[in-house]
Amino acid sequence: MVRVYEAAEVEAALGYERLVPALGAAFAEARVEAPVRQSYEVGQAGAPAHLLAMPAWRRGGALGVKIVNIFPANAARNMGSVHGLYVLFDGATGVPRAILDAEALTNRRTAATSALASSFLSRMNSETLAVVGTGHLAFHLAQGHCFVRPIGRVLVWGRSLARAQEMAARLKALGLPAEPAADLSAAVQAADIVTCATTSVDPLVLGRDVRPGTHVDLVGAFTPAMRESDDDLVAKSAVYVDTYGGALAEAGDLLQPVASGRWSKDLVRADLHELCAGLKEGRTESESVTLFKSVGAALEDLVAAELVVG
Repeated sequence: MVRVYEAAEVEAALGYERLVPALGAAFAEARVEAPVRQSYEVGQAGAPAHLLAMPAWRRGGALGVKIVNIFPANAARNMGSVHGLYVLFDGATGVPRAILDAEALTNRRTAATSALASSFLSRMNSETLAVVGTGHLAFHLAQGHCFVRPIGRVLVWGRSLARAQEMAARLKALGLPAEPAADLSAAVQAADIVTCATTSVDPLVLGRDVRPGTHVDLVGAFTPAMRESDDDLVAKSAVYVDTYGGALAEAGDLLQPVASGRWSKDLVRADLHELCAGLKEGRTESESVTLFKSVGAALEDLVAAELVVG
């Protein structure tokens, strides 16, 4: 009988002290094969939604596929926007091994990936974190960044101040120094690290607000039509990505500056494989602005699922 892992079990098994180094090792080894995910628009008029399919495999080891629905309008229903399942199979026989809650898996592995990137790209003495967004993923991103850096202040901003206050209270209950921020521009200006997880189609983190030495982590915009940054921010940043194939095909934060002529794809400094394998350097200057653009990689799902099940 195939074992089903509920959200609480997935989160309990994926502590950042286990997941971050496991992802680092997997990105360095580059043994997992993962095609660029397939994305389908499945929403209704005035309420866009997406169905994503993300397979990955390590030949002879494990293979899996994540099926995810992203319905941004769920926020108005007080529901999470991301729902789905992950199915893990034996890579030698194809026999199903487990079914896992995909939202919990996605939130945890995405936050751990951002934390992994931050370990290369943010200043080691980063103390103030600005969290842009109040969804389930933003809640986990705050924890991931606090795991790798000595954060002494977490500023939480959302379009709804009430939701920002609620998330700050939840983070504070976990022991994190969180507080709501009413002014997004002021929060970004105060931050050493900015992490952004929204479904915005308009820039939120603006180049004029980002101080020298800041690390910007852009996670939410996952289609060419979405963006969380403006052209000015991308143009002045040292840009890194999770994977070349995914980010340069899907990330509106990068594709839109290319279309406007403000930036070029050949300016990407490195992907996570190159950083984790020591093939290229991360931050080299304390005053440079670094930008990590993540659209999600199926490698991350497979690694996380194996930790839960294995």
